[in-house]
Amino acid sequence: MLYLTLRHYEYTCAVAQHGSLSAAAQALNVSQPALSTALARIEDHLGHPLFVRRRGTPLSLTPQGRDFAKAAQHLLDQAARLETQNGSSPVVQSLVIGCFSDLAPFVLAPALRHLRATLPDLTVTTRTLGFAQIIAGLLQGEIDLAVTYDLGLDAGFTRLVIDNRAPQALVPPNHDLAQHDSLSLAQLAREPLVLSQEGVSVQHMLALFKSLGLTPRISHRAASLEVLRSLAANAEGIGISYSAPPIRQSYDGKALVNIPIRDSCALEPVIITTHGAPKPDSAVAQAMDILSKTLSPQNPKPAAAGLRPSADE
Repeated sequence: MLYLTLRHYEYTCAVAQHGSLSAAAQALNVSQPALSTALARIEDHLGHPLFVRRRGTPLSLTPQGRDFAKAAQHLLDQAARLETQNGSSPVVQSLVIGCFSDLAPFVLAPALRHLRATLPDLTVTTRTLGFAQIIAGLLQGEIDLAVTYDLGLDAGFTRLVIDNRAPQALVPPNHDLAQHDSLSLAQLAREPLVLSQEGVSVQHMLALFKSLGLTPRISHRAASLEVLRSLAANAEGIGISYSAPPIRQSYDGKALVNIPIRDSCALEPVIITTHGAPKPDSAVAQAMDILSKTLSPQNPKPAAAGLRPSADE
């Protein structure tokens, strides 16, 4: 009869953390076939699968697997304490951070840098997702905290506001509106628009127009921020995004102008959030405090509103 050992628990937690057998095997310094065989034996012993396996996608925990991995990590932490001289030495902790996909290029790397500098014993895993997937991950315990926009979260979430962003209108430099210092939603409603196809994002933007009695004309719904920027730069419509990088060109080399949208109703908080209230002094509470300080803009100003191509561009 197979009895589960601490090594088996370690195998399960490593696969859960890394999302693939190859990465977990490398971290554990074992062969991938050996890890795969051990995992199959663990699942056979338990009588149910711990992971969902789909070709071409990372391994994901089943609901039973989530509970097992959490309990296994707790057991490993306790064992680590017992192995120290006085049982009180700090234990390496893990944290899963979710980040809204459009925000990730702006905040994910600084977040990792600051967390590693201030909490060196913390193992951080990141997931870049859409808004709905982030909320589902927080609710299901797959994500510990997230950096995202505050798009209708309920009172069950703890929030720390780190910024308030105005959306940007993206136009080519020869567009009739390119010389404006700011634009209103009323002005934009008369133009063909390029919006994100991310469900919650486009619903939020359409609700802003509707709140002002406006009906926008959407020419494209873009699958990514760079596709949105490219469509705008090629005069397929005015792009609208809260995450407009302060650079003057799209991927295909076309010039772009970023113009802030001035309607106060369009300001949107960027938050660090977790489901429920984290325990004081927990890794989640410490990380939220660190990130709320390090990701907040030191000198708030409009997001690159003044970056326009010069006359010779």
